[in-house]
Amino acid sequence: MQLKKIFGVLTVALAALTTSCTKDFLERVPETSISEAEFWKSTNDMKLYVNNFYNNTTLLPHYGLGAFGTIGIYGLDADQGSDNMINMGVNGMLNGERTVPATSGDWSWGIIRNANYFLANYGKVQDSWDNVKPYVGEALFFRAMMYSMLMKNFGAVPWINQPLSLTDTTILFGPRLARNVIADSILNDLDKAIEYLPTKASAQASRINKEVALAFQSRIALYEGTWEKYHAGTPFGVAGSDGSKYLQKAAAAAQTLISSGVFSLDNVGVQNGYWRLFNQADHSGSKEVMLWRKFDVALGLHHNWHRYTNSGAGRGLTKALVDAYLCTDGNPISVSPLYRGDDSIIRVVANRDPRLSQTMYVPDGQHVVTNNQPQGAADRLFTIPSFDQANEGKPATGYQVYKGHTPDYFQQYAASVGITAVIYFRYAEVLLNYAEAKAELGTITQGDLDMTVNKLRARVGMPNLVMAGIVADPKWDFPALSPIINEVRRERRVELAAEGFRRDDIFRWAAADELIVGKKPLGAKKAQWTTLVAANLLNSYPVDAQGYIELFKNIATMAAGYKFRTDRDYLMPLPTNELTLNPKLGPQNPGW
Repeated sequence: MQLKKIFGVLTVALAALTTSCTKDFLERVPETSISEAEFWKSTNDMKLYVNNFYNNTTLLPHYGLGAFGTIGIYGLDADQGSDNMINMGVNGMLNGERTVPATSGDWSWGIIRNANYFLANYGKVQDSWDNVKPYVGEALFFRAMMYSMLMKNFGAVPWINQPLSLTDTTILFGPRLARNVIADSILNDLDKAIEYLPTKASAQASRINKEVALAFQSRIALYEGTWEKYHAGTPFGVAGSDGSKYLQKAAAAAQTLISSGVFSLDNVGVQNGYWRLFNQADHSGSKEVMLWRKFDVALGLHHNWHRYTNSGAGRGLTKALVDAYLCTDGNPISVSPLYRGDDSIIRVVANRDPRLSQTMYVPDGQHVVTNNQPQGAADRLFTIPSFDQANEGKPATGYQVYKGHTPDYFQQYAASVGITAVIYFRYAEVLLNYAEAKAELGTITQGDLDMTVNKLRARVGMPNLVMAGIVADPKWDFPALSPIINEVRRERRVELAAEGFRRDDIFRWAAADELIVGKKPLGAKKAQWTTLVAANLLNSYPVDAQGYIELFKNIATMAAGYKFRTDRDYLMPLPTNELTLNPKLGPQNPGW
């Protein structure tokens, strides 16, 4: 489903989306240039109101409309902070450098205020319920989406599901509710949205449908289920909960979607089919992409990604991510005889899961930097990482991101001409959500793997994951967990690499102690370029004792690796101004 015209400038100002501190938000009513009597008359009024949620970039980011230095979702694993990617500067969140702010844009309630206003007023529309309910479902979906962001950031938050006036002081200055209460309320909103929304087959083009809501429900339920399981017994956990009810909910939502047969995987068995999935301008014919955003330069909808994806983009994949990819015999590099070492990028990708060479640039004569050039100029092929670029174009690790890159010259030659679509939901994630939920519940079967993980592997010609034949990896990230959980997590990491899922995964697994604390992110071996690149260009890339690029080696705050605090940094601090306005929001989040 594509989002294009919905993202245009709307003339209706009824749902003006404003954010501010709690007091400001709760005291305001939606601004309007149209009177109440003129508005809530038709389903078209409802549609115009709900269109504001589609156009809100907090809910559905465009990742750089008019901005520079971004590569869309394909830089999020670096920008948000994870062990998959880094950028040219140390991530302050991973390094425990955040402080308690006076105010914060993340403590944002405008979207919820506007959703509540809609849900309190849609009954004024004189039309059949069948015509009204799709828009009610959309409003519930977007309220759930915004609340999920607040819960991920702050844990316990107030639950407000009605428009408020100045006299509603009990709610206006009420306390936060436990995170599981918020999670239950989010999932209840999504239950209703799933009930009210039309199926993909009958939904209006470009709008949220039942299947997208099911996919989102599987995502949120999996998040909360694993959060409560792995944070149990800590200040971040929920007393008496092991998260199993949410894991069951995640599995059920994903299974409903899988059983519907509405979606499947694209490009199965197609050469470079995995890479091609991520650089299309139009996904209207996709069987896999469930919700996406279309750009059109003629309508003023565009981005600048491909001025950066043709170089290192100031980011880089880490050795930790690269090492996670299996060899083509289905075994990890720690035990497979097919692994050829790290002395060159060519050797790194040899005999490896094809998704690796479709995720990073390789000097193999097949990775095209620029094609379709004027006057019939030859295609520009990747040979050497862009060490000669300014910081925004350098490779942070020597492993440059190829996923999401469009080699088309006409999307690279000037500012604001990029039209590669943003993918918000794709079916592959649903398959992984199901497999992980079942693995965490301890009920996964070979049949479950065959309809999920092994579908993803078949797309790129990798061997099946066989529960009875998992080869022990001495370098598993989570040796205390079962082999099947380790391998399902590996599959998720590989399939969703560079799409912005990794930070959430680390946080919900309470895995910063294994993956972040004390770690120094590494890249490729620098020696492979010493005769190909001028020394002055390589001098800013220090290496560790084994010769791997260690970009932050000479940064004093990284001398002992990341200083992420596992007693504090899984949640953001509440802004001090909010606690002053409403002391009942306290206490402050753990460790802050």
